[in-house]
Amino acid sequence: MKKQHQTAGSLRREASMFFPVLMMCSLLNAALSFDLGQSTRCVSIPPEMSVCHDVGYSEMRLPNFLGHTSLENEVIPKSEDWRPLLQTGCHPQARTFVCSLIAPVCLDTFIQPCRSMCVAVRDSCAPLLACQGQAWPKALDCERFPAEEDTCLSPVSKETTHFDKVMPKPTCQGCPAVEEAFAYKRVLDAFCQNDFAVKVKVTRRRFHSEEPEVEIEGRVEFISQGQLLPYDTRSLLQQWMLINESCGQRLTRSGRSLLYVLTGDVQADGTVSVKRIFQWHKRDTQLTLAVRKWRHHKC
Repeated sequence: MKKQHQTAGSLRREASMFFPVLMMCSLLNAALSFDLGQSTRCVSIPPEMSVCHDVGYSEMRLPNFLGHTSLENEVIPKSEDWRPLLQTGCHPQARTFVCSLIAPVCLDTFIQPCRSMCVAVRDSCAPLLACQGQAWPKALDCERFPAEEDTCLSPVSKETTHFDKVMPKPTCQGCPAVEEAFAYKRVLDAFCQNDFAVKVKVTRRRFHSEEPEVEIEGRVEFISQGQLLPYDTRSLLQQWMLINESCGQRLTRSGRSLLYVLTGDVQADGTVSVKRIFQWHKRDTQLTLAVRKWRHHKC
């Protein structure tokens, strides 16, 4: 037993298909045919291309590494195809990797991502694509990128990589059923059987083009913290709902903000798995009683 301390509507439509077939084909054709010796020009990263804002530079090369020559017809619209994946936070350098391909920095020479960066991003993000029935694009075969880290964009330091490995992180999973009728003893059993229990308010937003549709509203209230980090849990659960889109949709099926208690475990590799979901109705006495008794409960 355990008891321990885009464009409007794009996320709704595209979160379940991170890499559309058309994009995959264009990536494959362009990436295999790009010539590093061809003539290029420097242009400002346009305001509409917000996925590559705040990457440390403001000008990019055209054509880019994917062979795109037109900002309006290719680069900007195709950059939106990457937004759902980047919003999951699957790897801290996923945005750097993507933008180095679609908006390469404008220097005297082309700077590609290193093979090691590709491998790091692929190993973290490919499982999320698999969760949505998509494979890692063949065009992004990491073997096509340079191995020498002094001529390319290298990944994070080994120290940071090690730190990332011990951080709790969301994973792809089946969505637990939402429980609505229960006795407080059943809730206490769930608290005992799982590493953490948190109270969250989940809402569906539609008014901002760059906000995820489903989000955690306000702060997360810990009932049992377990191995979760207090400053990171809201973001972690937000990412979990983006990765497991069906769960996020299920929790906001009414279109209103709703309260839930989520219980789950943090696995040895840091992955977070949600095991039970209890809906907290406004006049629910059983959950209130369970939380009150938990403070002195012995499993």
